[in-house]
Amino acid sequence: MDSKLSPKISVIIPVYNISDYLKQCLDSVVNQTYQNIEIICINDGSTDNSLEILEQYANKDKRIKVVSKRNGGLSAARNTAHRYVTGKYIMYLDGDDWIDINTCETAAFKAEKEKADVVFWNYVREFGAVSKPQTIYGEKEIVFATAPSIQRVHRRFAGLYENELRCPEKADSIVTAWGKLYRSEIILQNNITFVDTKIIGTEDALFNLYVFGYVKKAVYLPEFFNHYRKNNKSSLTNSYKSKLKEQWDVLHRYMREYISRNELDDSFNTALDNRISLSIIGLGLNVFGGGINASSKKAEIKSVISSEKYRSASRKLKLKYFPLHWKPFFFFAKHNFAYGVYLMLECITFLYNSR
Repeated sequence: MDSKLSPKISVIIPVYNISDYLKQCLDSVVNQTYQNIEIICINDGSTDNSLEILEQYANKDKRIKVVSKRNGGLSAARNTAHRYVTGKYIMYLDGDDWIDINTCETAAFKAEKEKADVVFWNYVREFGAVSKPQTIYGEKEIVFATAPSIQRVHRRFAGLYENELRCPEKADSIVTAWGKLYRSEIILQNNITFVDTKIIGTEDALFNLYVFGYVKKAVYLPEFFNHYRKNNKSSLTNSYKSKLKEQWDVLHRYMREYISRNELDDSFNTALDNRISLSIIGLGLNVFGGGINASSKKAEIKSVISSEKYRSASRKLKLKYFPLHWKPFFFFAKHNFAYGVYLMLECITFLYNSR
């Protein structure tokens, strides 16, 4: 890339007890074809030898800055890293994932050429020996430069809208903070931070909802640059999170308040209602996460779908957009048929675990 088109990228990597995977992550960054990067590694109170690995790499590569702090979680680690950013662009990368070596070069070139605020791309879900690509928007590059097109992307972080419901399994494919190159000033000058996962259950969708309120131009690349290591992530299907419903209640409230505060059109509220309806799947799979007997599972599922919040959202959900195999699930949810939802979730869990 021409030197005039090579602004610095700040790559932010939170690290917590991932020594088994950290070297692959760091190697993928230090060996980028694009050299003008700073690598901000936040050691979030690791108790294994992750810090030792970070220091070994930092001694060999002066672009690496290691910051140690008490354990506070992913959101706090990313927020801490913001204090050390000096690059024109920010890229987030989880310390147990990795990226292709031409990621930074391709993204920076496109951002500079298009004068884009955000560039984003597809990723690959890595299940040990099995790799599964996740496509966000298709096989062609897309430039979102008009107000209506930017609004469509912005709204995706609130939830799916109308025809987007045809692929409910892709509801959150776009929401990740990683897999994107952000213009730093949007985040830093507007003091946009990640809300703690312990408060809202999942942090990236809300963060991007906030960020894209300032985005004037975005570019989607069809390449699969990020590799998301699923075999090291806690899953809704293998661990029960007792506070998940309460956390998502807070997340949905924050989103609703943001939509109201910024006077966004009603399609955002509809998209959020759809997110709430679709979250019945995640809450249901969480119930099947283990340690709960069948009667307790049924009772918890019934308490979710019969609550006013979920009843109201489900009543508004338009089933005509859904593929046939999803319609029974949401039909049961709309009509408050807890046993039907339970049976569908049992099937989903079985299929997921037998992959």
